[in-house]
Amino acid sequence: MNVKVDVCIVGAGPGGALLAYLLAKKNVSVMLLERTQDIGKAFRGEHLNEEGEAVLKKHGLFDAIEQLGLLRMEQLEYWHAGKLFKTILPDPKVGHLGIHVPQAHLLTVLIQAAEEYPNLTCLMNTRVVELLKDESGYFCGVKAVQDGQEMVIESQLIIGADGRYSTVRKKAEIDVTIRKHGYDLLWARIPAPHDWEPSIKMALIGDKQLSLFTQAKGFIQIGWNIEEGSYPTLRKEPFTPFIEQLVEAFPQLKETVHQHIQSWQDFVLLDVYSSTSESWGKDGVALLGDAVHTMTPTGAFGLNSALTDADCLAALIDKDYISQFSFIDCASRRKKEVEKIQAIQIEKEQSFASQFVVMA
Repeated sequence: MNVKVDVCIVGAGPGGALLAYLLAKKNVSVMLLERTQDIGKAFRGEHLNEEGEAVLKKHGLFDAIEQLGLLRMEQLEYWHAGKLFKTILPDPKVGHLGIHVPQAHLLTVLIQAAEEYPNLTCLMNTRVVELLKDESGYFCGVKAVQDGQEMVIESQLIIGADGRYSTVRKKAEIDVTIRKHGYDLLWARIPAPHDWEPSIKMALIGDKQLSLFTQAKGFIQIGWNIEEGSYPTLRKEPFTPFIEQLVEAFPQLKETVHQHIQSWQDFVLLDVYSSTSESWGKDGVALLGDAVHTMTPTGAFGLNSALTDADCLAALIDKDYISQFSFIDCASRRKKEVEKIQAIQIEKEQSFASQFVVMA
């Protein structure tokens, strides 16, 4: 199979899917490739902030997402020894402290909107194995495999929207600088008690952050910071004393925690780091989202930054001048903002314990 398009986007996460829609709408022919079989299966952030919300509203996509289901966070709470001691409410002009949007809802709207245009093709279960170069050394397409069948997709521009472990970035030999943050993260999801209010709840376990994020459809996502690299050792220790710390921090969760978190297998480990790339692209390749600037989970900025990257790239790509596209233009617009966000994340992580000083 050999296909020719204007732009090949690798990765159908929020950033890649939004860019595919925006380019298809501009009459750019687009091939969108996703390595997983079904949308919404890979782990990605699910919280919109004002920035991401504004991008989706700008392009008339937010209402359709809301119809599928989302949940606005009504307050941020700090808890100590099983008791609430501080509450932060949203700015009335904003009306929330973040919006939980199930990944499948967001991607369904973005991809369905894109597929309304005949110049867009989305291929699932398709893995990129090689970037192709022309005689001058310029990247001119990708070699991919779908269901064991090899295909060649020629394109004027390749977009790497394929996440923190980006194949496109590696194959294009674009350098990345990784920063460790001293912690990893355990995720778990449990049903919320029937009287649970939409909120973000924070506690301090030892010197590590414990966060609860209310989710749409009646769930709570638990994010528990642990010492970097400590999980293999932690898993060898008894499970019950560990989980009892969660119950002590939030007694109202006792029943649902004991029902739904019964072993280490009920947690998912996230290796936490942030990254930056000096170059946001080269010779016919451009990167967006975690592929070029991986965020930590702190503050839930990653999803929103990817949507903003896509919005920025789409404004710079014109069907008649794709070969003249300069990734430097996008980088110059976005780099400083991303640096500010990553600095904010570090400050939030380093100052988190200070929120509890009054209880010491």
